[in-house]
Amino acid sequence: MGLTLVEKITSRHADGLAPGTVVRSGDFISIRPRHVMTHDNTGAVIPKFKQIGATSIVDPAQPVFAIDHDIQNTSPENLAKYSKIDAFAAEHGIDFYPAGTGISHQVMVEQGYVVPGSMVVASDSHSNLYGAMAALGTPVVRTDAASIWATGVTWWQVPPVAKVVLTGKLSPGVVGKDVIIALCGLFNKDEVLNHAVEFVGDGVTHLPMSARMTIANMTTEWGALAGVFPFDEITVGYLRSRVPEFTNPKRPGRRGSKSRSAYTNADIDKWWKNRSDFTADSDAEYAIELELDLATVVPHVSGPNEVKTMVSLPEMERKRVPIQKAYLLSCVNARFEDLRDAAEVIRTRGGHVADGVEFYLAPASAETQARAESTGDWQTLISAGAIPLPPGCGACIGLGRALVQKGETAISATNRNFKGRMGDREAFVYLASPAVVAASALAGFICAPTNFSERPAGTATRRPEKKSRPAGSVQIMEGFPSSVRGRILFIDKDNLNTDGIYAGKHTYRDDMTPDQMAAVTFENYDPNFNAFYQKGDVVVAGFNFGTGSSREQAATALKFKGIPCVIAGSFSETYKRNAFNNGFVVFECPELVTHFRKIPHMRDAPTTVGPEITIDYAKSILTVDEKSFPFPPLSPAAQELIVAGGAEKLVASRLQGTAVS
Repeated sequence: MGLTLVEKITSRHADGLAPGTVVRSGDFISIRPRHVMTHDNTGAVIPKFKQIGATSIVDPAQPVFAIDHDIQNTSPENLAKYSKIDAFAAEHGIDFYPAGTGISHQVMVEQGYVVPGSMVVASDSHSNLYGAMAALGTPVVRTDAASIWATGVTWWQVPPVAKVVLTGKLSPGVVGKDVIIALCGLFNKDEVLNHAVEFVGDGVTHLPMSARMTIANMTTEWGALAGVFPFDEITVGYLRSRVPEFTNPKRPGRRGSKSRSAYTNADIDKWWKNRSDFTADSDAEYAIELELDLATVVPHVSGPNEVKTMVSLPEMERKRVPIQKAYLLSCVNARFEDLRDAAEVIRTRGGHVADGVEFYLAPASAETQARAESTGDWQTLISAGAIPLPPGCGACIGLGRALVQKGETAISATNRNFKGRMGDREAFVYLASPAVVAASALAGFICAPTNFSERPAGTATRRPEKKSRPAGSVQIMEGFPSSVRGRILFIDKDNLNTDGIYAGKHTYRDDMTPDQMAAVTFENYDPNFNAFYQKGDVVVAGFNFGTGSSREQAATALKFKGIPCVIAGSFSETYKRNAFNNGFVVFECPELVTHFRKIPHMRDAPTTVGPEITIDYAKSILTVDEKSFPFPPLSPAAQELIVAGGAEKLVASRLQGTAVS
């Protein structure tokens, strides 16, 4: 059986394996990624790095720091944090990109850190974007970043791989954002949850690099761990276009060797000659196959406040939904091509931003803005009334000016519209392409930049339903509880995102105590949660719990609250990683969730007090309502992380050559 592209790239970056060892989906391995990127959260990774007893970066060429999240915050405290990150980078010879350079993922691609066949990780959930370059970009969490700084490696489980066949060609005016919105809306039953997605088919050859970046980026919102495009002529063309930039004297300053991120035409020639190394084998096996005919795609709008709920633009236009805010920014849709598309709408339609609408504009990078200025696109947008913001994340994550207010409706070219993420939780946010955002800003209501006819889109080949895993006994390590008993708090919500668990406005407040963090859990999802909660309650939630941002506080805050574990139908893999890396138990039991959903009164409120539950970890059985449900045994590796108190302490013990105690 052949290898998928994801398996090939992972094998290339696996650490400690015997020569010739084949890496397959499901394998637990140690990985040594080409690079690990951190942004503002570098300030939180540094103390973790020190706490594990590390004093030097094992490979200074591996980390990259790029400041982008809270750059509108010029308070002394935030500027001091940025200065500390800068000083740490200088001390250890790490490449550092200050605030104003651009959004970190755009910087990683622009500056050449991401190359075909590479594995590049980041302490941010949108590192999936790197897959546009035929690379494996996937998120890790802050603890992993500290471990990589100290040792060069971290643990990873190779995910199942989904094959997405794109056929046909997009109609004029239909762009990459429309494709990924269609995929999220058509296949919204967790078909690719925690999978790596490989895009193939003749339709791929018609997608420019900007569209690939958009689609790969939002595979995160689709539930995937990665979204990877093939290495082809489009990739080669983009790579060659970047080579002159690496000798540009105005290129943003970096510390360290120039060879860290610059590639040459000779490198590109070598990769192309060996392109079979960057292609899945013809007999590779996939966990699921999906298909989308690009010719059938018409622009859709996601929302409100749900990525996987979509409405066709023609239907949305008939509703004439008024807006008060419009956003053209973020790592998914603020590149040169996006600004050009929006500017073209304004040039074609003429006019000015509608009365009562605020249209906010932020480029993906300073380089992007400079290029848009050189073509006149930037001035076209500003002259029409767009309000410029610096190149960073800002409003997309609810930081800085321009946040959506209570009762307002917004159209946004961002990648997420979770309730409360971009401002008040009682606002309504829809997602769409840059052209739709521009047209809506001019009209004052959500509308299309041109006329589109409605057509059905997409077909899927589903994998068989998974059988329940039989219960199995497991040896319990010393220090790990053999059983837990507590009252249930049932959260009847699928796709509960990390913004709902731990609001974005708290994420970069590094001064919050554990008690303060515990006090704000679930406030964006259910402000009444604390009225129900008693210490020791076991949280039972729906499917894909912890989707969205990679913020680790969504796990640590629950641990600090005294919750012994979370049981869900399924988890975002990144959330699960954060939990175990911080010594917090989570596990899946979909049958338990289904059981509660058959009880009417358990679905009456966002949070419902349920009966007591007994969890037998040794037998991998939980008991509630005199019924027993099996769950996957907690592996020795998982137990070891819990007993150690998390990955930091486990890595520290290994650095010191001591055993976990």
